[in-house]
Amino acid sequence: MLERLKAGVPAHLHGLLEANLQRIEAALAQVGEIPESLLEGLPRILIGSDYVCEQLQRQPELLAQLHETGDLWRRYAPGELRDRAAAALAGCENDTELHRQLRLIRRREMVRIIWRDLNRLADLEETTGTLTDMADTLIDQSLAWLHQQAVKRWGRPMGRDASGELVEQQMVVLGMGKLGAHELNLSSDIDLIFAFPENGETDKPDKNLSNQEFFTRLGKKLIQSLDNTTADGFVFRVDMRLRPFGSVGPLACSFDAMETYYQDQGREWERYAMVKARVVAGDQAQGAILFGLLRPFVYRKYIDFSAFESLREMKALINREVKLKNRDQNVKLGAGGIREVEFIAQAFQLIRGGRDKRLQQRELNRILPLLPECVGMPKQVVDELLEAYRYLRDTEHALQALADRQTQELPRDEQGQARLAFVMGELDWAAFSERLDGYRRRVSAHFAEVIAPAESEQASEETDRNADHWHALWDAELESEPAENYLRQLGFSEPAAALQQLRNLKQQRTVKMLQQVGQERLQAVLPKLLQAVGATDNPELTLERVLLLIQAVLRRSAYLVLLNENPGALQQLVRLCSASFWFADQLSHHPGLLDELIDPRTLFAPPDKAKLNDELRQVLVRIPEDDTEQLMEALRYFKHSHMLRVAASDITGALPLMKVSDYLTWLAEVVLDAVLEIAWRDMTAKYGVPQKSPGEPCDPDFIIVGYGKLGGIELSYGSDLDLVFINEADANLMTQGGKRELANPVFFTRLGQRIIHILGTLTPSGQLYEVDMRLRPSGNSGLLVTSLRAFEQYQQNDAWTWEHQALVRARVVSGSERVAQAFDKVRADVLGRQRDPEALKTEVREMREKMRQQLGTSASREGQEFNLKQDRGGIVDIEFMVQYLVLANAHEHPELLRWSDNIRMLESIEEAGLLPPEQAEELREIYKAYRAFGHRQTMQNQPTVVSGDQLGEYRERISDYWAQLMES
Repeated sequence: MLERLKAGVPAHLHGLLEANLQRIEAALAQVGEIPESLLEGLPRILIGSDYVCEQLQRQPELLAQLHETGDLWRRYAPGELRDRAAAALAGCENDTELHRQLRLIRRREMVRIIWRDLNRLADLEETTGTLTDMADTLIDQSLAWLHQQAVKRWGRPMGRDASGELVEQQMVVLGMGKLGAHELNLSSDIDLIFAFPENGETDKPDKNLSNQEFFTRLGKKLIQSLDNTTADGFVFRVDMRLRPFGSVGPLACSFDAMETYYQDQGREWERYAMVKARVVAGDQAQGAILFGLLRPFVYRKYIDFSAFESLREMKALINREVKLKNRDQNVKLGAGGIREVEFIAQAFQLIRGGRDKRLQQRELNRILPLLPECVGMPKQVVDELLEAYRYLRDTEHALQALADRQTQELPRDEQGQARLAFVMGELDWAAFSERLDGYRRRVSAHFAEVIAPAESEQASEETDRNADHWHALWDAELESEPAENYLRQLGFSEPAAALQQLRNLKQQRTVKMLQQVGQERLQAVLPKLLQAVGATDNPELTLERVLLLIQAVLRRSAYLVLLNENPGALQQLVRLCSASFWFADQLSHHPGLLDELIDPRTLFAPPDKAKLNDELRQVLVRIPEDDTEQLMEALRYFKHSHMLRVAASDITGALPLMKVSDYLTWLAEVVLDAVLEIAWRDMTAKYGVPQKSPGEPCDPDFIIVGYGKLGGIELSYGSDLDLVFINEADANLMTQGGKRELANPVFFTRLGQRIIHILGTLTPSGQLYEVDMRLRPSGNSGLLVTSLRAFEQYQQNDAWTWEHQALVRARVVSGSERVAQAFDKVRADVLGRQRDPEALKTEVREMREKMRQQLGTSASREGQEFNLKQDRGGIVDIEFMVQYLVLANAHEHPELLRWSDNIRMLESIEEAGLLPPEQAEELREIYKAYRAFGHRQTMQNQPTVVSGDQLGEYRERISDYWAQLMES
């Protein structure tokens, strides 16, 4: 057998092979005839694990048991190890017996795990998962046994439930680090934190303890059961230093104490530790409550780029320790090691995890594959990181399997190197080193790209001098002459005005009250901002706008880090703020949108409606359906972020005006679809489904009709939504299937109210849209939701001409397709009826005159000012002429009713021969020019009432056309 085992083993390892074989002869003897499967696996064990050889020497029957039960050759079923441990511990009568059984279980499982790992019968995920399951099982089973013993001695620790009733409390054991992430290695310490729900005392009258004392004593017993080294070894080395206040803090804390600590004193590195935290033993239900309390500390609601800064600092500390202790050959802490892969994953978890719950996971091999979709990391990079990570972890396990020792240091002696290379399947140390170094180089390169030194650390000498000069000026209280000279050199044409803005910033109480880290972040980004602002065409105005944002984010200085870490985002910010006050104002109210500036691929590449719909559904599907508040916040962020994107495309000319309005209209439609779905789900869950006819439920037989700019596909940035709600269900029927049934009309009225509530409610993120319902039948005095039959009767019998004009621009924007088709027919019937052209012209003209008097420029200012929309020759004149032509001619030309937007209606009017081509083309071009001018005014926060000498040629042409068509 010895000669057979030597085959394939390097000659210089034969002596070691033979020595370890002699150690396990008794174990092999108990197996009897050695099967081929055992022979194949023996060389790697004899070369790779003195620990396994020692355990088989101490307990010779162990190998035969593992082989005969088949446990050596298969993966455990879920819960199998827990059941086996429970049976082993059931008969324990004292602490000594408990300790012995725990260690025997650990010995057996470690031999099995190492055998399977070194022989690649198990992949990395199985090895780390089984180690973690073993730890969870032994901690939890030990805790349960010890808790019962403690209760017998001191009574039950009591607390009160939500109703005030006394209930027994259980400890909650948090596993941190690799234990929490299901990533334990072969010789991991386990990092634990002990917690309990609330203060109180035990119920034993003569020997009662406070809950804190009870759980502290229980925690000490648990540590002893796992950590103490006996004749049978130990179970796990236990590290409690991650608890609040570290080694000087109480061993067990109440939930209130935990929450207060992390809220008031939690440090950045503790956030990283909590990313992987998990309840590993004790009361799982109470543990979930605890994590609910701690989650805001770990995952910030905003995009938190300070994670890069903190991880960089932690990595620098590790690097210093590596150099100090000569640990450059450490596969965990050294360059390109395991820790760098973990930092990459954690960085994006902490930056974006508060907003994207997919990243709120613990396991690295689940986080990394999400990064292409979540943050745009190339898939090739992720694949390389995962491949390198697995090889590094396999190497780590090979190092630890040798002697069951917590080490990640590569061996420096020849025999140690030869053993490791053999176990890793390489020909020799040189081949192993070449492969390992290749993985480490790739990890280092990717780490440098993700968590590279801040630009200020790599900056050019010129940038460094700029920053140094700025800091000197700031520290010198921004003295006029040198500060103005500095700003003049940067490109400011009015340095005194710019300097005053900076002084105003410095004098703000918020700036003065900033903690040191906030001051440092502000000072790091300001010189870069000033340099970029000075290069714009309007530096003083741009500075004013950019400082609006700076003031808005001072209390959340992580946003300053975002700009400092992303020079491209900073340049985009300055460029877009230079072009648009609206853009700067939006960012100052919603600074979380700064994240949108990072990736120009999404910033300047707006999606179509299908992609918008898909993106929103992916966002909403990750939120519990009953969490309306979170759904509303998600809708608002989605809307604001896409408004920002379309504005960026608009400002830079990447999108023409018509496409801007298309995008904004699609955005509103997608949001309305989602809002209707949420409102319908909420209402039907409570009241059941309304019935279209007896026994036939609605589906939902409800539509939202858009009027005005929404109906006309001409939404702008500040547009409200003119809406009308229509249903087609029997008004005499009731809902069915809910906790409380309602009459159909009441149900649909409440549905409409719910939609308006979701759209219009002011939340911390603002509102979705302001809603105007005045165009519904009978206006504000009419029903909020009307039936299609009542809508038709009103339009045919009672509606004013101006209401038919409004109907020209109406279209269904959300809801039932069947009812939408029925609405389109009603609209066509109403608008397509024959009218007296002269009477129609008079009514349209009179309404237009009334609007001019009420909404246009007053007579005293006429000629001096021009209201782009309402004055003679303005936008509404064009709209009214189009509406007149449609209403007057639709009975002969039903194709005029196909579209609801003015541009395509003008095209239809031209095709019908109702206007000469050159006149129709001029009306279209002037209409687009007016709208483009209005867009620019909005973006610069300028009014749409301009001086009388502007747009004069356009106004005269439209006035002439009005006179020809409407006054002849």
